[in-house]
Amino acid sequence: MGCIEVNFDGLVGPTHNYAGLSRGNLASSANRGLVSSPRRAALQGLAKMRMLHERGFMQAVLPPQERPLVAWLRHLGFRGRSDAEVLAVAAGTEPEWLAAASSASAMWTANAATVTPAPDSKDGRLHLTPANLYAMPHRAIEAPFTAAVLRRIFRDAGRFYVHDPLAGGAALADEGAANHTRLAAAHGSPGLHFFVYGRAAARGSREGSPGHFPARQTLEASRAVARRHGIVEERTLYLQQHPDAVDAGVFHNDVICVGHLGTLFVHERAFSNGEAAFGEIKRRFAEVAGERLRMVCVPESRVSLAEAVRSYLFNSQLLDLPGGGCLLVAPEECRRSDAVRGFLDECVADPDCPLKEVLFFDLRESMRNGGGPACLRLRVVLRAEDLAALGARVVVDGVILDELEAWVRRHYRETLMPADLADPALLEESRRALEELTGILRLGWIYAFQGVADAKPNRLREEAEAAD
Repeated sequence: MGCIEVNFDGLVGPTHNYAGLSRGNLASSANRGLVSSPRRAALQGLAKMRMLHERGFMQAVLPPQERPLVAWLRHLGFRGRSDAEVLAVAAGTEPEWLAAASSASAMWTANAATVTPAPDSKDGRLHLTPANLYAMPHRAIEAPFTAAVLRRIFRDAGRFYVHDPLAGGAALADEGAANHTRLAAAHGSPGLHFFVYGRAAARGSREGSPGHFPARQTLEASRAVARRHGIVEERTLYLQQHPDAVDAGVFHNDVICVGHLGTLFVHERAFSNGEAAFGEIKRRFAEVAGERLRMVCVPESRVSLAEAVRSYLFNSQLLDLPGGGCLLVAPEECRRSDAVRGFLDECVADPDCPLKEVLFFDLRESMRNGGGPACLRLRVVLRAEDLAALGARVVVDGVILDELEAWVRRHYRETLMPADLADPALLEESRRALEELTGILRLGWIYAFQGVADAKPNRLREEAEAAD
């Protein structure tokens, strides 16, 4: 089956700010209250997309969510005759809820959903389950819109199945593809799906759980997603995060491990029962793929757990090179770390190592909130004929990237402070930007403030084009 991997990157939203909302994410907490640059953040993300597009990798985009989400603030009981009054009441009484309602964290699309490609599902369709992101309130509010936009893009029910997010509270807390890895000999070949969880809710105890930071993903949620997607049991594997790693700031598995096709790049302290876990991954992969897994395991003696988290070494993207081996797209912070840079240099120089090239990329705005290259993308393996069935203009080329960069420069603020979230002008700016974006991406009317879908022409894009 001819399949191709498409990386769906999240467009950074106009309210990108440093509110420090994510407990267990060390970068998010450390940069709380600092001045952010929504414009620079969005352009950095687009620059990464352009670089990978020009290297021949297929890129697509997912739109930002509406923020501040005034409807949610009203749901929480904040009252006002206008949206501006609601913002003012929330800012004056409980500003933490305004910060949560304004978070641009949907930019990290590794949390958008868990994806099972058609070759691995029993019904031969691509399956997506939007993550409920139960662990954090500012992220849990993302799930309804994520489901709606995925259904708009993957609208052909004969080819795609977008499930509802898991319901069931804390026992079924699901963080999406950030805790899921698919390994396969080729994109169209059968894959081994290994899910990584922080806690098993049914055990009823804290044995094996971290002592300081929350373990977000549950074993029960991972198993439920695998069942929904119709993955046969022989192709699934469930591993527990090492509690020390979680307490060191590994809030998702993609902060300590990244896999692609037949390559796994991982820290030795990623999983509980590390050696046994690594042995099981190798054995199961060989059974499913019929070949040996190429594993690069980074020892604590070379790169400490703390340095791996600080540099976000494992929150890099792995991509297959035409001549064989992998390209590692790493954050600039890795280049500045002597330990990390030294290890990667040795990998590239070793002819037996699958890592053949490293590209360092400046994503400082995202990194300061705790999200690197891997956080910004959701990997979707599609059959070649499925591309034409996508229900929007989301697969990018140079023309679309030019349009998106111009759109960012028109609408995004250069700087933003947490106190600016109460500014009603920011709400209006954000809505104007998103309304225009629906036209660029041909999504139709999908945001709540737009009213009934496709009920009126996209006037704002027409006005913007006329102004240009």
